[in-house]
Amino acid sequence: MGNFYTDTIVKDPRFNSLKSVNDLALLEPVLRKLVRQIISDAAADGTKLMVFETYRSQARQSRLFAQGATQLKTVGVHHYGLACDLVKDISGSPSWKGDFKFLGKLAKKYELVWGGDWGKPRVKTRFPDNVHIQRCAVSDQKKLFAGTWYPDADYDPYH
Repeated sequence: MGNFYTDTIVKDPRFNSLKSVNDLALLEPVLRKLVRQIISDAAADGTKLMVFETYRSQARQSRLFAQGATQLKTVGVHHYGLACDLVKDISGSPSWKGDFKFLGKLAKKYELVWGGDWGKPRVKTRFPDNVHIQRCAVSDQKKLFAGTWYPDADYDPYH
């Protein structure tokens, strides 16, 4: 029995893409639904968001690392359909500027991990990523990357 990663992502022609992939179809279904809810909630509060980089291949991660655009040499949760970046939509262009604490609140509301605190709001992070959300606890990433686990529809990264 497979999972979204093995059944969908691995078979997608963009699996080794060097380009940014912003396709919601490459987010596993639960995360896809929650991302849409976050975008709707943010819009209702006056902030227009756009999805940025739903999927990232190892080839792209290696390129970004070589360019100094990331501190991670090995691709993370983006590779598994369990993470995306939500950036501000300023006249149709992505923007990483400004405060994204609202995204942290929305992520927590929908039981997602926000890259601004990685699920530990009282701990100062060495690697804040304020536009990043994921449906995988940091403590579960090792088994995700090893291919021994993938979250089911009832998974809650906080429990």
